[in-house]
Amino acid sequence: MEAAPRSSLLRRMVDFDTALSLRIHSFFLFVPRPLLKALEISGDGRLWFPLLLSLLPLTPSSPFPTALLLGSLLDLLLIGLLKHLIRRPRPVYNKGMSLAFAVDQWSFPSGHSSRVLFFASFLALSSASIDLGTSFIWDFIRGEPVELVVFLVFLWSATTSISRVLLGRHFVFDVVAGAALGVLEALFVFSFLNFEALHEYLRGNWLPSL
Repeated sequence: MEAAPRSSLLRRMVDFDTALSLRIHSFFLFVPRPLLKALEISGDGRLWFPLLLSLLPLTPSSPFPTALLLGSLLDLLLIGLLKHLIRRPRPVYNKGMSLAFAVDQWSFPSGHSSRVLFFASFLALSSASIDLGTSFIWDFIRGEPVELVVFLVFLWSATTSISRVLLGRHFVFDVVAGAALGVLEALFVFSFLNFEALHEYLRGNWLPSL
């Protein structure tokens, strides 16, 4: 007896999301597409996974890249599972998108949004407690106020998330859900996963050979 009202409410929410997303996409068509594509590339897992792997031998004393890599793998698993289960089609005006995985044909939730918000949130959580040792990357960051670095990363993550709607890749609810998931992933990795122990294992068994 209650299934019909719930289904009707969900249908209205989806219709509202679809109409709102199309309106936003249409209104911001003046935004240069190359800029939106650059933001898309900056949050792509095909860029970040090799980058994080390359950081491991460059920062052998720091568990920070290991934690980011671990969180990225968790994000990839959760996003793939949710897309497979929910199977919401992408907007009909989505054009020129290359699929990295079969589940990328589905829209909900946004993997870009979850990934970049995970990075930003984890950086904010760990900026005061994780030492990157003497790596040139952390030496560069320490040259500027940490709060400014965190703000800039959050600005990038927010802009990248918004660009998913402007580019026509996702609906608004996809982006909101992805961003919320990214924050939760950062809290989970920072609070509950023993990424420092994993880093010590990699440091003892793998990093020295690189």
